[in-house]
Amino acid sequence: MMGPLGHGALLVALVVAACGMLLIPIATRRKRRDWQLIGYAAVHTNFLLLTVAMIAMVTALVTHDFSVSYVAQVGSRATPLLYTIISLWGALEGSILLWGWVLALYVSAVLWINQDREGDLVPYAMTVLLGVMLFFVILLVGPANPFGTVFPVPLDGPGPNPLLQNHWLMAVHPPLLYMGYVGMAVPFAFAMGAMLAGEVAQDGWMRLVRRWMLVSWGFLAAAIIAGMWWSYEVLGWGGYWAWDPVENASFMPWLTATAYLHSAMVQERRGMLRLWNVNLVVGTFVLTILGTFLTRSGIISSVHAFTTGAIGYYFLSFIAIVLVMALVMVAGNSEKLRTVGTLDSALSRETAFLGNNLLFTAFTFTVLVGTLYPLVSEAIQGVKVSVGEPFFNRMSLPIMVLLLFLMGVGPALPWRSAPPGVVRDKLLPPIVGGVLLAAVAFLLGSRGGWALVTFLFVGYSATITFREFYIGSAARHRAHGEGWATALLRLVGANPRRYGGYVAHLGIFIVAIGIAASGGSRLEREATLAPGDSLTLGDVTVALRGVWGRQEPQRYVIGATLELRSASGAVIDTLAPRMNFYPSSDQPVPTPDVNSTVFRDVYANLQTFREDGSTATVKLIREPLVSWIWMGGGVLVLGALISLLAGPRRREPEAA
Repeated sequence: MMGPLGHGALLVALVVAACGMLLIPIATRRKRRDWQLIGYAAVHTNFLLLTVAMIAMVTALVTHDFSVSYVAQVGSRATPLLYTIISLWGALEGSILLWGWVLALYVSAVLWINQDREGDLVPYAMTVLLGVMLFFVILLVGPANPFGTVFPVPLDGPGPNPLLQNHWLMAVHPPLLYMGYVGMAVPFAFAMGAMLAGEVAQDGWMRLVRRWMLVSWGFLAAAIIAGMWWSYEVLGWGGYWAWDPVENASFMPWLTATAYLHSAMVQERRGMLRLWNVNLVVGTFVLTILGTFLTRSGIISSVHAFTTGAIGYYFLSFIAIVLVMALVMVAGNSEKLRTVGTLDSALSRETAFLGNNLLFTAFTFTVLVGTLYPLVSEAIQGVKVSVGEPFFNRMSLPIMVLLLFLMGVGPALPWRSAPPGVVRDKLLPPIVGGVLLAAVAFLLGSRGGWALVTFLFVGYSATITFREFYIGSAARHRAHGEGWATALLRLVGANPRRYGGYVAHLGIFIVAIGIAASGGSRLEREATLAPGDSLTLGDVTVALRGVWGRQEPQRYVIGATLELRSASGAVIDTLAPRMNFYPSSDQPVPTPDVNSTVFRDVYANLQTFREDGSTATVKLIREPLVSWIWMGGGVLVLGALISLLAGPRRREPEAA
């Protein structure tokens, strides 16, 4: 019953989305509020229908209804309940269904929050969002239909991708990624709606875009960090970022969204960068669709990618439609997108933000070229070309360290212009913080040139950021007699947008320290051990206690028990790296084990073993400060949450 129910809900959703997309702009142009409300009802009805389809699919998965094609593809009676549920996004059709449901949720939420807003902006934004919704529902009833029927009905299925069953983060990372990816459609819709409504010269649409962009940006940041953590904990190579095409596909829209969040402040304060901001919003949305195309077209090889047939052509067609529509709209509104303010001085906050945007754009272009070049080369020359980590590191490291520098300079400079004395007082003293952090890193063993430059700029910019918190807290402490903690909390509460941004910057600094330290001071050893043998790595020793095996419901597991000891001989932890053997996979899936502290990680991976348990080959990695990456990601998301507490500003752009 679940198959017909889910497919029927999708068919009705197709009709409802199409009717709403046509009715809302007609009602808006004719000033028919009653028709407009009917169109709005279509938005909420569409969400209810997609919810029915989602419930039907989850029910089919949990009850092992193998008459449904998607369940027959990813389901298995032996798979535990958690992994059965999260197999919803383990293959193409289920992932598109989740995408459609999240989009319907966003569209309904946006309308519910803004339905009483005056003007034509919201109706036209709803029209654009329903158009995007229509595209994904077309996929769901066509090439990505998850509710196809299977006959004869199989007794069991192969189960989800083995990599999907190895860590709880796979229950977290994909939903966060969809909330970030899909949410980028909302800023795009408001930007297009502002041009359709003739309101693009006003800044009301930009304030809406900023808030929804911040929501999506926060989800996408959390998803990227969770994906890095999953890669580190599951894939067995001891790293967290490999410049994989699918990793890049999520990183690029995050870069352009970050650029927009900075340049939006310049537009709001000075009336500048209007055209730039519209293009950033459009580009961010296009990059999310491009990333979806890369993941689901089957044209790339990646542990993250799906393989499928002609669905890629649908995405390419949709990207072409979006680009043409955006170019036409921007060209038609070019006069209204003119900059009001002017750049008064090279030593100003808006200049720093402009440099920030140029670097983010260059960063995005670098990643885009490195990701697409192998595909273009193969299509034109028929030769596979590899663009790997060396290219990305060589091209992106200078950009990243310059961005770290500007993250400190920007908040320190005033708007419009800064007298030389102010520049000297604000920008020179923090050099001490940068030199101090770089010196500490060097004394603790960091020798890489780029790593030391990273520590230098992180120390410099973090000193400026902490100084901003201190100055504001000290002022409240003196003026109101508040305790330091109370003064700090009330300072942030009084201006959450500003200080939420500073908190996000601190999160980036923490992540940068974790990446620089773990990459620059990594120790690695591999050895074949018999029970009782040990291996020393830096200040820790690992001893093999034994090799074991056990049958689990969906797999057979071979593991090694390793005892982790400190330099003094005290037992710190017991590690159990494993190899998981799945019936549906010819190759075992390694599952490393990690002892993680604030200061260092000891990473153990089982490479090979003898069947009689007499020996096991283990790979050990000692990396400092890896946990700072995950902690920094949490601080970054906290900054986004704090910034969302800010109400809309009413400030008019300053005159040129």
